[in-house]
Amino acid sequence: MMYGTMFMMAGAYTLSKNGHVRGDILYGFLQPRTQAIFDLVLYIVFFIPGVFALAYAGYGYAADSWRILEHSSITADGPPLYPFKTIIPLAGVFLFLQGLVEIFRCVVCIQEGQWPTREQDVEEVDIDALKAMVGKDKESIRA
Repeated sequence: MMYGTMFMMAGAYTLSKNGHVRGDILYGFLQPRTQAIFDLVLYIVFFIPGVFALAYAGYGYAADSWRILEHSSITADGPPLYPFKTIIPLAGVFLFLQGLVEIFRCVVCIQEGQWPTREQDVEEVDIDALKAMVGKDKESIRA
């Protein structure tokens, strides 16, 4: 259940980092403005209705689950399912909001002719460099 929650909530984050799978064979050869027009059409035609359906149907599942205080039938006193089913419409809302941001990025790219930059994410820590830096700090404190 926790993995499913993490997976659902990671959708908007992955979209914000441009990490979803795409057919890059032709897309990569297009100019940024053409890419943005293509993306904008696909967001409007497929993404928005799909995410709306996810949130709408998920709300029904979550509401029914809360109404009966649904529990798992795996054990005699199984864990509650209603908090986890609430994640479905919540993830749909977050994905919809990130989709609006992506639509805005498409509009900016169409106007300016290049994609706006994305914020850089946290990168992996280089353990050896960190150890060297911490070692230098200890030596400078002793001196």
